[in-house]
Amino acid sequence: MNQAPRYDVIAIGNAIVDVLAHSRDEVIDELGLTRGGMTLVDTARAEELYAHMGPTAQVSGGSAANTLAGLASLGARCAFIGQVADDALGEVFAHDIRAAGIDFATPARAGDPPTGRCLIFVTPDAQRTMNTFLGSSQFLPAEVLDLDAIASSAVLYLEGYLWDPEEPRAAMRKAIATAREAGRKVAFTLSDAFVIDRHGDDFRDMIAQGQIDILFANAVELAALTGIDDFDDALASLAAKVPVVVATRSEHGAVAIAAGERAQVPAEPVARVVDTTGAGDLFAAGFLFGHVRGMPLAECLRLGAICAGEIISHFGARPEVDLATLVTERAG
Repeated sequence: MNQAPRYDVIAIGNAIVDVLAHSRDEVIDELGLTRGGMTLVDTARAEELYAHMGPTAQVSGGSAANTLAGLASLGARCAFIGQVADDALGEVFAHDIRAAGIDFATPARAGDPPTGRCLIFVTPDAQRTMNTFLGSSQFLPAEVLDLDAIASSAVLYLEGYLWDPEEPRAAMRKAIATAREAGRKVAFTLSDAFVIDRHGDDFRDMIAQGQIDILFANAVELAALTGIDDFDDALASLAAKVPVVVATRSEHGAVAIAAGERAQVPAEPVARVVDTTGAGDLFAAGFLFGHVRGMPLAECLRLGAICAGEIISHFGARPEVDLATLVTERAG
């Protein structure tokens, strides 16, 4: 029999700090940026762009870290594993995640590359032009994993984005083996279709081997993973192989299938959609919170929808209100 878990959820993901600055439209053109898009950049380009930014605001991000921020706000016990560098932004990330009530003990990495950051130029029309430098987050080694913490967490949650670099991919494989040996659950978010294009065979093999207990995907990722365009058929094909499959459909809500039970919820009404960044991350937070509390499938989905609705009502991918209070208010 497993001991009672020390954590509800432990996550492995990119450790990134969002660096935001207001910008003139002309600067976007002068720098040759893709207006409103997201572009991966190297160290030199990141330094060049940062030099052209005005006064900045720094807010910690990263997909799995955002999910944990939502879980902690709901009252879950959480821990994060991710790589920062021994620099100022690394200190910002560590401070922010700990201030949210999340345990974070991964040692900072000395030397280059620096801590990952997303340089965000915000133009007068509120458009966000993002330039992501993954930095040290791509160099998470297996030897820094807290295997005891993984073995004593009810759920290990893995960010698909981090599967791309070789070193963290090996670390996540080790984490999966540790969690499964301890009889814990493994949750995986596919993150983006481009990740599936590159590593879909890995994901399909893990599913076939029964290594994933909870799978999060959106409609596009679902089709990319299964090769099936019809949403319901794609969902059914995965539900036959994964104990819990959760699929989000933006404004059309979300669907989940677990042990033959199917549930769905509409999207939570929002007065005005401001920024959809982090919607999937926070949906996962709400769902996982309900799941580790043993709530019915439909209630897990509703918690996810409430959390996603809060995030898209403002800029940024971290909650701006206490989610536990918000959930209580909506339930009433």
